[in-house]
Amino acid sequence: MFKQKNYVALGAVFLVAVVLLSLPTRATARLKLAIGSWFLPLFGLASAGQQLPADLADNLLPRRELLKEVNDLRRENQQLKSQAVQTETIRRENDQLRALFYLQRQSPWHLKLANVIMRDPANWWRTVRIDRGSMQGLTNNLPVLSADGCLIGRISSVGLTDSQVVLIGDHSCRVSALVENGTRDMGVITASDPLDTSLVELAYLASNVNLKPNQTVVTSGLGGIFPRGIPIGRIADFRPVEYGLYTEARIKLDANLGSLEQVWVLFQ
Repeated sequence: MFKQKNYVALGAVFLVAVVLLSLPTRATARLKLAIGSWFLPLFGLASAGQQLPADLADNLLPRRELLKEVNDLRRENQQLKSQAVQTETIRRENDQLRALFYLQRQSPWHLKLANVIMRDPANWWRTVRIDRGSMQGLTNNLPVLSADGCLIGRISSVGLTDSQVVLIGDHSCRVSALVENGTRDMGVITASDPLDTSLVELAYLASNVNLKPNQTVVTSGLGGIFPRGIPIGRIADFRPVEYGLYTEARIKLDANLGSLEQVWVLFQ
């Protein structure tokens, strides 16, 4: 029976071969095209399967190169952060310098810029040292202003290349002051609370003063040291003293005495 099946299959193959050989040329070409279109997807899939490992091998980077790229990106990120910090620092310095030179152009006084090089760590002494001295024309009792033009004190001693500044609020730095209100009330800036360097006392005000919080206080020009009109601060609060004979007020200073870096020395 097995041989009989072989004979049948062989006969069928022979018959197909005879039929194909007897077909016209055009019909044979069409038949080949049809058979090829059936098997073409299988051939393409097999080719793609062989090409895929090669493409993956080309596209995947070694682990060492990936780690190197990650480290390069991290360094670049850190460098950009550092540049951003430097840019912000330069911007602040430029703004400060523009403010300083603007003050110098607008002020009617002759000003000389100085750097703070030392300060006493004990707040109650209220002194700083600047890098200008007698060689730069400084003398005792010259007024000293903050970078934005607010009163901070006066020169108390002068060396050849540096000087000491006693700050407002110290017992040895009294300032005649004027409240810019309707009655132009006047008093004297005296000592301040040693625990809060931002406040000073305005004493010897009349009992009938017309004070209100946030009123501006400037130098009065009396006393011969500080010219009139230098900003000092603003009224924080006030109270009667000596059984109502006088009034004392606390002044919130415009200048931050704890963060002085550059100051103006005022020549009259």
